[in-house]
Amino acid sequence: MRFFLLLGTLYVGFTVFYKWRYKILNALLAIRVLRKLIVNVTMNMPYIREKILPSIIGRSV
Repeated sequence: MRFFLLLGTLYVGFTVFYKWRYKILNALLAIRVLRKLIVNVTMNMPYIREKILPSIIGRSV
C-alpha cells in the first residue's frame, strides 16, 4: 500500500512540475544569487562555452 501511495505521489509531483516548469524556472531565476550561480556553473561546462556561447554572441572561437 505504501508503495502505491509513494508511486502516486511521485506521479502527481512530476506532473505538476512538468506543467508549471517554466513558471518554476522563472521564479528561481528571479532570485539574483541563484541566477548568478546557474550562470557560473553553466559557463564552466566546456560544451556550452565552446559551442553554444559563440552562436549566441555571433562570434567563432
